Parts: sequence; structure tokens; C-alpha cells
Amino acid sequence: MTQDRRAMLYGVGAVALWSTVATAFKLALTTMTPAELIWIAALVSWLLIGGLVIQRGQFRLALRSGWRTALWAGLMNPVAYYLVLFAAYDRLPGQEAMALNYTWALAMAFLAVPILGQRLTRMDILAGLIAYAGVWVIATRGAVFEVAFADPLGVGFALASTLLWALYWLLNAKDHREPLVAQWQNFSVGLPVLTAIVAFGPGFTWHGWSSLGAGIYVGLFEMGIAFVLWQIAVQQISRTAKVSNLIFLSPPVSLLLLHVVVGEPILVSTLIGLVLILGGLGLQQLQKAPAPAPA
Repeated sequence: MTQDRRAMLYGVGAVALWSTVATAFKLALTTMTPAELIWIAALVSWLLIGGLVIQRGQFRLALRSGWRTALWAGLMNPVAYYLVLFAAYDRLPGQEAMALNYTWALAMAFLAVPILGQRLTRMDILAGLIAYAGVWVIATRGAVFEVAFADPLGVGFALASTLLWALYWLLNAKDHREPLVAQWQNFSVGLPVLTAIVAFGPGFTWHGWSSLGAGIYVGLFEMGIAFVLWQIAVQQISRTAKVSNLIFLSPPVSLLLLHVVVGEPILVSTLIGLVLILGGLGLQQLQKAPAPAPA
């Protein structure tokens, strides 16, 4: 098996796992608050990635350096990003929260202008117009000529999560920590904060084995194993675009699982909006990286 084929299999594995997490989010949030879910998931991910860091002989490195970056990065991910994302899933149908969350790549392109000094291309602007037209269709549930969202706060949370995720990766552009070490350090900072949020908020409550299982699943696969598989795929592939395009396979599978497992009827507005969002992302993928703005 060639290295590229092996990398593609890792990428497919990561995307397959990510395709299931919207369903896991909705099932877990039927009994738990967003804060409780993120606490369990973050604890599981912290243990898993910590074990991998030890297995790779990087634990001393993790303890020795990188904590200054981890102080702010850990507050963004897992704390702020997942609390806002799970708040969106708690209020919206899973299909809508999932589709809206896919606009983070476009948010990154726009935020890269002030943060990294990059220049927007005409294709970026066109891609943004198409994708955010899809956001409007989903947010209004097809009533596109009415300025009334079905759940304004839920839509706001979903779009805020895309901004946080894009901002997190842009600010990490100059982060030279090894990815697994960085992830473990970030969760080491975020976990005590999440513990305090749960302790002084909803409190630690037993919701049953199924809820615990859903939280463990999210920690293992959304934040843990899928992250490792994707990291290996990106590192081993000869051209990043080959593996990054796999992410377009995830939304249709997520929709199907939400329909079959959770019982969500698939809304026509979600399908139309998702096609527009993925179309915008596809246009963005076709172009070359934008040139930096002149100093």
C-alpha cells in the first residue's frame, strides 16, 4: 500500500467518526447540559491523548514548555468553542447546527485578512456569498424573505462557534508545539475550568449509563481518535488538498444518521442550505492560497 493510499484511509476513518458526532451530541444533550457533556468528553480526551503523549515519550516535553500558549489556547478549545457549539446543538435540530458549523472554513478566510494580513480574492467573496446564502436558508427554515429566524439564539451560537474555531486555528498558525502535546496541554488548562463551571453551575449529576456512554463517545471520537487519525493523514499525504476534500463526505452521512438514529425529519431548507454551503466551500477549495497583502 502506498503512503498516499494509507493516508487517505486514515482521513476516511477520521471523517467517518466525525460523521457520527452530531448524532452523539443530540442523544447526549437530551439528558445532560452542554457543560456536563463537554466536561465528560474533555476528561476522556485528556486521558486518551495523555496516554498517547506518554507512549510516544513526549511527556517530559509536555511538562517542560508550551504552557504560555496553552493558557489562552485551552480557554478557546475545549472551553469556549465546545460550550458554544453544544449550546447550539441543545437549541437547534442537529442537522441545522451541523450544517451551520461547516461555515468555519469561510470564517477563517475572512478573519485571515486582519490577523494574517492575507488578501481576499474574488473567489473568496463569491464563495462567502453562496455559503452564507445557505446559512440564511437554514436559519429561516426556507422563509428567506422573512427576517425572522426560527431560533435566533441557537443560530447565533452556531455561527459564534465557527468564529471561535476559525480564530483558534488562525492564532495557532505560529504555534510550534507538537500537535498531540499541544492538544494535551490545552485540555490540561481547560479541564479545571470546565470542572469549576459544572461544579458552580448544573452540578455533577448521574444521568445514567447511556448518557455517560455518549459523553465518553464524544471524548474518544470527536476530540480524540478522529483528531489523531486526521493528524496522521495530513502529515503523510503528498498533497493536503487530497485529504482535505474528504470532509465533504461528512454532512450527508451526518444527516442520514440524525434521521435514522435521532428521528429528525430532514428539512428541505437544510438540504438546500447545505448544498449552498458545500458549494461555497468547494469554490474556496478550487483556488490557490491568497497572496499576502503588501506591507
